Amino acid sequence: MRNTLIMILLVLLMGCQQRAENTQQTFFDNLSNLCGQTFTGFSTYPDDPDHDFAGKLLRANFMNCDNRQIRIKFDVGNDLSRTWYITRDNRGLLLKHDHRHSDGSPDEITNYGGWANDQGTPWSQYFMADDETAALIPAATTNVWMLRYDPASEVLTYDLKRHNKPRYQAQLKPIP
Repeated sequence: MRNTLIMILLVLLMGCQQRAENTQQTFFDNLSNLCGQTFTGFSTYPDDPDHDFAGKLLRANFMNCDNRQIRIKFDVGNDLSRTWYITRDNRGLLLKHDHRHSDGSPDEITNYGGWANDQGTPWSQYFMADDETAALIPAATTNVWMLRYDPASEVLTYDLKRHNKPRYQAQLKPIP
């Protein structure tokens, strides 16, 4: 009886893992379909006029997509230093933020992000801060980044929570 119970639990766990992997793969495929498109918009949170991104046009350009990685150039006004990388491998989806100086050299704070958890859908994924991020930015240990695309409204949402509280959000729409 005990062995049967253990086998049932293992099968259930494997099924949950398989569903998360399939959902992440579908999300990756859905975002890949946006390759070549550019989205523009503004920060929606916080509404603090002193925030670095306040009032600045945001631009997300789905520049390069292949079966392993999606590169999204993310510009904030005239600041062209950011690129988001969504990489797919046998562990799932990894979101990283790459920050560069104008000469192309890496910023001191770059390559932070994390792995998608199992709470995502085919149209949204939640990325939990990884160990590299925790070492680089100790305050960001609890960060959760969310990327969502709503095909009905064509709105791309980028969201950041820290300590399970809203920290930043942007919404962008495709350039016609």
